Amino acid sequence: MSSEILRRQDSAAAAGSLTHAEIYQQPELWPTTLDRVAQRLDGPGLLQPNGCCIITGAGSSAYAAHAIEAAVPGARAVPSTDLLVDIAPYFAFGGTLLSLARSGDSPESVAVIDRVKRLFPQVRHLAITCNAEGRLARLPGVTAIILDPRTNDRSLVMTSSFSNLVLAGLCLRHSREIAEVLPKLCERVKENLGALEARAKAIAADRVNRVVVLASRPLMGWAQETSLKILEMTAGRITVLAETYLGLRHGPMSFLRPDTLVVSLLSSDPRHRRYEEDLLDELRAKKLGRIIAIAGIASDDARRGPFRETVPAMAAELPDSLRTPFEIVFPQLLAYHLSLHEDLNPDSPSPGGVITRVVQGVRIYED
Repeated sequence: MSSEILRRQDSAAAAGSLTHAEIYQQPELWPTTLDRVAQRLDGPGLLQPNGCCIITGAGSSAYAAHAIEAAVPGARAVPSTDLLVDIAPYFAFGGTLLSLARSGDSPESVAVIDRVKRLFPQVRHLAITCNAEGRLARLPGVTAIILDPRTNDRSLVMTSSFSNLVLAGLCLRHSREIAEVLPKLCERVKENLGALEARAKAIAADRVNRVVVLASRPLMGWAQETSLKILEMTAGRITVLAETYLGLRHGPMSFLRPDTLVVSLLSSDPRHRRYEEDLLDELRAKKLGRIIAIAGIASDDARRGPFRETVPAMAAELPDSLRTPFEIVFPQLLAYHLSLHEDLNPDSPSPGGVITRVVQGVRIYED
């Protein structure tokens, strides 16, 4: 690598210090999130098991909603950007609206709650937000969980905001299970941060033009957020597709080239993994993609031949529905280093201001 490229990367790394610190702080913040959920509300009774629960957010918060949905039976993740224009089908029978947000100031978040209150006053309102000063945290009639102020990422992109929003939502139903394993998971991620970053930096050093992100259904929130992080932090210069393993064969496989980076998170469920491994074997046979498999260190996945590179999973012992907060760290680091390699500032990777930290320019039309 030339000295000029190294110089530019050093400069960008300094400019990306916010994002870097916010990725690295996550294991320190996860226990505070568990504590805040436990202190604020009464655990398992929070999301009514027999009632409708809609989980909503926009952008990364919408993907956080998808990750939580996988662990809450009967819940449904619907982006606030969809609810804003079509609320009626979701609340005819009451239930609960759980709103997720980093800042709590996006126009859709507040408008959706106002509209649901007006049209469906029987709906119960919960919110999880990283910003105590945001509008969402202060809305009357909304029971809000305010996360540690450090989760309110200052970077344009959400990293620790995302993992902590997901973790908080999971703790509404699974706080006991998570509390039992969280100290071990936090320690594992802390110990592996340097190695994960070195791996991400090495992958990003090869020319990457397009990426496919693969996960099975319970981890699709992870896959969507991974694709968004790469897209945002590279200002759209790297095209990304998120898909399920089985879904890839039904048309999206045409997106792949021999040099396409394939980031694949292997399931903790052996039944799912059989299908996943078959698909990865097929890609190898067709000479499609450079496959990076995120797999348990001691699992068969990590030992299964030289046909793909592996990155250690951080929470392979958990059910897939609980893994997203802990497995998102490596993709965040990968997106960060892809951003540096594109000579961008990861803290503010949209030079023309195409995207902003808090969405602007949304008109709210009354019914």
